[in-house]
Amino acid sequence: MSGPDQHDNSQSDGTEAYATGAPGPVPRGADQPAPETDPPADAEDDADSTDDGQGFLDHLEDLRGVLIHSIIAAVLGSVVCWFWSAELLDLLVRPLRETGVYFTAPNEAFLIRLKLSGAAGLFLVLPFILWKIYGFVLPGLYSRERHVVTPLLVATTLLFYLGAGFSFFVVSPAVVRFLLSFGTAVMEPLIGIGQYFAFVSRLSFAFGLVFELPVLVFFLSVIGVVDPRTLLRTWRYALLVIATFSAVLTPPDIFSQLAMAVPVSLLYIISVLVALVVTRRRRAEAAAAAAVDEDTDEVTKN
Repeated sequence: MSGPDQHDNSQSDGTEAYATGAPGPVPRGADQPAPETDPPADAEDDADSTDDGQGFLDHLEDLRGVLIHSIIAAVLGSVVCWFWSAELLDLLVRPLRETGVYFTAPNEAFLIRLKLSGAAGLFLVLPFILWKIYGFVLPGLYSRERHVVTPLLVATTLLFYLGAGFSFFVVSPAVVRFLLSFGTAVMEPLIGIGQYFAFVSRLSFAFGLVFELPVLVFFLSVIGVVDPRTLLRTWRYALLVIATFSAVLTPPDIFSQLAMAVPVSLLYIISVLVALVVTRRRRAEAAAAAAVDEDTDEVTKN
């Protein structure tokens, strides 16, 4: 009978042909290289993003390093500013040179110089602290997110410095002179250095935070949470909200409220206009890309 012999011969012929490289049937179960496929669209972004195999404890260790470096930088900045604390104090009380300031406790002058050195040192090293925090979150961002976050971080830092500096050098002296003008011959000012330092520092910090509004509006517009066209149409309500926040964050006088509300309103309108231009450009680019894809599909079908 020739059935089994023929089966064995065909199997051996195929095996020999496969072993010698000659054309012939490839036996089942033979290892074949996997077909090459194109990586998914987000593969490069995934490669750029985080995962380098770090565990939760590794991330906690990185966070601890960021906190330690930030604290060390703040302490060093405060120590450096301590040597100029007298000059900083003179700069702080410059609007009150005519009336003078007083301290009412034996240790208050020392504590005020210490607080002033700490605030100035933190203000000095703030870019380094933000850079360390950014370096901690950077591995978890995709490349397209880095293109957005990096300019926003720079703008956030610059606007905070702009707001705090505007308050310290322009608004606070003007507000202090305006408020002191309500004194009379029988009601003279006697200002304690502790209360004055708290007043100026709170006002400067409030201005620094409020000046971040354009960055917030621009960021929410770019990621699609809010529509800049809607913000532009409802500008009256936005100005009302800004005026309300200015009244809450500033002393109860019309001058300081206007000093905060006017520049913040201008920054808000500018940020909405910039966000409108950016979103229109992105929509135009998306429409052009969709049109190119449609043309490519039609050519492929034809």
